Amino acid sequence: MFHPLRATVVLVGGHEGGGSTALEPLAEHGPVLRAAPGHQLDATVHHALQTVDQPVCVVPMTLGRDPELVADTARTLIGLTGGAGGGAGAGRLALADPFGDATLLSGWLRVAVSRAARRLGGPDLAVLLTAASGNRYDDAELFRIAHLVRAQEDVPWVEVAFHGGDPGLAEAVERCHQLGARQIAAVPADFGRATEGHVPGVVDCGMLLTPAAISGMVATRVAAALLKLSRGDDGIAAGLDADHEHGHGGAHWQESDTDG
Repeated sequence: MFHPLRATVVLVGGHEGGGSTALEPLAEHGPVLRAAPGHQLDATVHHALQTVDQPVCVVPMTLGRDPELVADTARTLIGLTGGAGGGAGAGRLALADPFGDATLLSGWLRVAVSRAARRLGGPDLAVLLTAASGNRYDDAELFRIAHLVRAQEDVPWVEVAFHGGDPGLAEAVERCHQLGARQIAAVPADFGRATEGHVPGVVDCGMLLTPAAISGMVATRVAAALLKLSRGDDGIAAGLDADHEHGHGGAHWQESDTDG
């Protein structure tokens, strides 16, 4: 009989970089496994189910801008539970709630932007929220969040820049200068660093969340998922609806070269 408060934890990440983020050991659990969505996740979870007696809890490592990651994860896991008919993971496999959501991300960014403002100060400060580009819907969500962050904090400009997307970091920095900013701080809106190497004239404010904070949130998500599992809810059905009405996710969207 497995201990009801312990599980093998699998982190699955997407374009926000949550699959490889640093975290501290989870005291109640064994080593944390990591997997990419799809075949790798299926193989990792299947192996865990075959080799350990504990439940297996999968945590979608999104900060709230990748609902497709949650839905894709649920679609993978339902094949291991066998749906209503049961399967290798039936009763032992749980899908936790996503690590974060847009509301939490907005709050974490407000704290980071406020910290940058206190550190650098002045009415000529612009803050860049940076993230790896996902798809047009996930990227648009960051613009919405940036607007909310700017409305809450006493910072003249809060702009957005994407690694591998539009606008890129160099373009966003130029826009800040054109707006009149003399100081620019970069704050990450995903699990990565704000800048990829030194960028002249830009202060990199470091990681959005510490390893301890990430570990604490993961532990909270796992504990809640195990409690629901003990009551017969593996969380997979809810995960299947995560990207409902979100649009077409996945690969970067491109304009068609042909008309109608």
